Amino acid sequence: MRYAAHETLAAPARPSAQLWRLALGVALTAACFVVVSYSYFNILAGLVAPGDWPDFAAEIDAGSTPRGMFAVLGVFGLMTLTLALVMNQLHDRSLHSLLGPVNRAARDFLRVSVALLALATLLWLLPEPAAMAPQPGLPVLRWLALLPLALPLVFIQISAEELAFRGYLQSQLAARFSNPLIWMAGPAVLFGLLHYDPATAGDNASAIALTAFVFGLAAADLTARAGTLGPALALHFANNIGALLITAPQGLNDGLALQRFPFAIDDLAARATWLPHDLLTLLCAWLAARLAIRR
Repeated sequence: MRYAAHETLAAPARPSAQLWRLALGVALTAACFVVVSYSYFNILAGLVAPGDWPDFAAEIDAGSTPRGMFAVLGVFGLMTLTLALVMNQLHDRSLHSLLGPVNRAARDFLRVSVALLALATLLWLLPEPAAMAPQPGLPVLRWLALLPLALPLVFIQISAEELAFRGYLQSQLAARFSNPLIWMAGPAVLFGLLHYDPATAGDNASAIALTAFVFGLAAADLTARAGTLGPALALHFANNIGALLITAPQGLNDGLALQRFPFAIDDLAARATWLPHDLLTLLCAWLAARLAIRR
């Protein structure tokens, strides 16, 4: 069976696979994360000069500066800690059990990372659509100086999301239901809905949610085929390095970007260009990752 390896992740979830327990776990994780995030941002407010906080808060809201992006990415570490607590207390599982065998997960992560780096190099050599020709972002030397902190923080962010969606939700649903449509599509739908933000993206909100949903399906498939979270972590890491550190849309989460696209996230006219571009790039990345983890 193509998803036989997923049993490695589903088996530890089976003793606590009751749906009420999963629903409670999701609710507790979300509620605790809201509380600790509130405390986190209040602590940040106390660390800056009183008159500086309104500007810093605006930078955090838009991710428009390096310090604003560092604050946004750093909060995801609290999501991982919250999830670890819920896993331990409600499911009697360790966070480690969401990864699969560590050596295999690390090997899968490395293999997929190498494949995606090769793909990125190939795509870089191809001409970009004129409507997506990037504009300068951070100065190169400043960007390089920030990279040693930016990369770990991006990994903290993506690992929190993968542990929650492909690790926790997917494994708990797979332990309860045998149909892959349920345990793959369910978390992917939720992942897409959480990226639906009309206040920021305007009429492009549905398209962004769609790309997030498709990404969720791709990550779910890789996780199920590999039996570890390694491939999904590599895919998500590569995606967010590209979207946050290499080239970001203007005006949103572009504070650490080397380049910026010549459009904002709510630019409806640009959607006809970036939506098929993003979906085709994701398709290529998924296929490259699948080839990388073939045993």
